[in-house]
Amino acid sequence: MSESTTGRSPAVCDLVKGVWNKGLHDLGESTRAQRHLDRTAEPHSTPLTMPIYHSSSYSVKTVEEYNECTKQGGNYYARLGNPTTAAAECVISALEEGAGTVTFSSGSAAALSVTLAFLKAGDHVVLCRQMYSGIFQLFQNHITRFGIEVSFVSEPEIEHFRSALRSNTKLVFVEAPCNPTLGVVDIEQLGHLGREKNFLTVVDSTFASPVLLKALNYNVDFALHSCTKYMGGHTDIIGGCITTRTVEQWRILKDFQQTAGTHLSPFDASLLHRGLKTLPVRMKTHSDNAMQIALMLEKHPKVLRVFYPGLASHPHHDIAQKLMPKGFSGIVTFEMKGGFAAAKTLVESVRIINLAVSLGGTESLIEHPASMTHGSLDTLEEEQQSPCLTLGLIRLRYSQFVIVQSYPPVLNHLTTEY
Repeated sequence: MSESTTGRSPAVCDLVKGVWNKGLHDLGESTRAQRHLDRTAEPHSTPLTMPIYHSSSYSVKTVEEYNECTKQGGNYYARLGNPTTAAAECVISALEEGAGTVTFSSGSAAALSVTLAFLKAGDHVVLCRQMYSGIFQLFQNHITRFGIEVSFVSEPEIEHFRSALRSNTKLVFVEAPCNPTLGVVDIEQLGHLGREKNFLTVVDSTFASPVLLKALNYNVDFALHSCTKYMGGHTDIIGGCITTRTVEQWRILKDFQQTAGTHLSPFDASLLHRGLKTLPVRMKTHSDNAMQIALMLEKHPKVLRVFYPGLASHPHHDIAQKLMPKGFSGIVTFEMKGGFAAAKTLVESVRIINLAVSLGGTESLIEHPASMTHGSLDTLEEEQQSPCLTLGLIRLRYSQFVIVQSYPPVLNHLTTEY
């Protein structure tokens, strides 16, 4: 079975050619988020909601037709392409303003795929230590077994990345904002550095979504997301995506995805497509709520400090204002004065807010990173040595359904439980 992506092009939405003398990028994000895969060849009518195509195989009339599908794109085997998945991908591309998107079975699968698709043994990759622990473990414990050299910088300032570069550096991988302390890398400077030193750049902006941060507008090569979070938006899928700067990058990444079998299922793709429709509206409310919470927590007597890019006190506030002019997302991280005991008491005492990992859904969630997402009770002393964690640190993700005007009762609940 030939699985070449040579000659193929990414899925595009039905407004890619524009409407009423307006181009796709002239249209609002909420309009772009509603659109379908371009299916203008279908007669008479088109379903408003993209159907779930769960067939694993597709029939063709001739051998020539099959070969045309393999060369130019078309559906003939679900691991290699699926209309439901393509519909979600074209919306993401429109929001990211990129050349093409590839979806994956998880955000971790996306990170693994972009690394192995573009690097080889002997290459070097640089990452910021302030990142999701699962990706840290992927690079530290597994990517190195492929002969790829891995380095971590402790802080997200551009000078640290420049100092970490080697003659064989081929990739720099960062989060923006970083998990969990919400540091913000100046990805505009990083993109320029990548062009200057000839390395590829990956920006995981899961915490921002493509509505609040469009990484590809800053000379970045790949915009990565865990679609499980804000893009899915309902705590009911696992998925990931990467949008590329060029079509050639898309073809290389798509070829790896097809061969490795890291594709997103059509069922999850359908739920992702649904979530994307409301993403612009949800991110505004997430950001508005988080700002109110951050301001309140900054004044609370039991809180040592608050990490939120929208606050003037945040060390990367100016960078965040430049990169995220529409809002600073819905995550607020803060440190309790009483250390681990105080943090544990708070997260275990809340009732309206749920003690749970992840983010981006309809629920309000709270967690203790050092003993949950970024460590465990068995490794607390070790985690305390990390530059991005303290034992009193708490990560809060507020529901977008608790609107700003009604937040005081729930905030009272948060601040009086402890």
